[in-house]
Amino acid sequence: MSTSQPLQPPPSAKGGTHNQGGTPAISTLALGSYGKGVLCCLIATVSFGLMFPVMSDALRHIDPFTFTSLRYLLAAAACVILLRVKEGRGAFALKGEPLGLAWLLGSIGFAGFGFLVFLGQQMAGRDGALTASIMAATQPMMGVVVNAVVRRTAPPRYTFLFVLLSFLGVALVITKGDVSGLWNGPGNYWANGLIILGMLFWIIYTFSAGYFTRWSVLRYTTMTMVLGWTSSALLNGVLFASHTIPMPNLSDVIAIIPHLLYMSFIVSFGGVLLWNFGTRIISPLNSVLFMDVVPITAFTVSSLTGVIPTRFQIIGACITGAALIMNNLYLRFHSQRSRIAK
Repeated sequence: MSTSQPLQPPPSAKGGTHNQGGTPAISTLALGSYGKGVLCCLIATVSFGLMFPVMSDALRHIDPFTFTSLRYLLAAAACVILLRVKEGRGAFALKGEPLGLAWLLGSIGFAGFGFLVFLGQQMAGRDGALTASIMAATQPMMGVVVNAVVRRTAPPRYTFLFVLLSFLGVALVITKGDVSGLWNGPGNYWANGLIILGMLFWIIYTFSAGYFTRWSVLRYTTMTMVLGWTSSALLNGVLFASHTIPMPNLSDVIAIIPHLLYMSFIVSFGGVLLWNFGTRIISPLNSVLFMDVVPITAFTVSSLTGVIPTRFQIIGACITGAALIMNNLYLRFHSQRSRIAK
């Protein structure tokens, strides 16, 4: 799908195909499917938004590396069981799909995202949940850039201006209005950089699902998660062996059980499956637009727990949201002009 077709139903959903009785059976079916895709992405992003406040408490007890390994161990096990039940004995056949690419995507999409984003959130301190969640709102713009690189086609003229506007909003959020803090505070700089890189990894994982056309959504999710977990566990073992991070004690593991259950089964199992299912229906460029739901959810929950966003953070979030909306409207206008020109 090109960047000039944002958030639109597939052609079959626009009408024009009727059955013999004159009812738009095919178009109604397509609209129903598209609606399911939208609902899946919406539910997934709400669960993603809640994970940042949840992780704020979990990171007081355990490092992000060990938590990520434990999280995907449970989630991958659940996916394996479901895949075996749904698709039978041949559930784990490669069907000609590249195993190496699946491992790479799983490693950056799960291990890379989990390590980098939550390490950055931990480094950001008390406001880490807000910082990480607003970074998620940059993913639609990252998606435009990734799509342009993959397809080797430049995005429409003004899209990069909206990208810059979006990042201005992010800068206001993470610096609370003191933009110079991006450079004056090296701790914040590194934390923000790690979060941005982790978000980019998730975008790459999302857009690359289209390469695995022979796999069902469940198989793609399961195979990449299992392979990604192996990378996570290996790196975790290296960090333990080198004494870079300490082994968690029993009391810390017990303290994070509620957080681990939510992150494993609600976010990683349910949320990621819904996300990949919805993305396959409505396309990656459209699904990443729903990442705007993430900061809204996280801001709401953080406010309820006493972390109130400042005036500049709210303004920054509005600027980022406005940039995304204006870019979407511009792409719609650009698409209409292109069709008229043809």
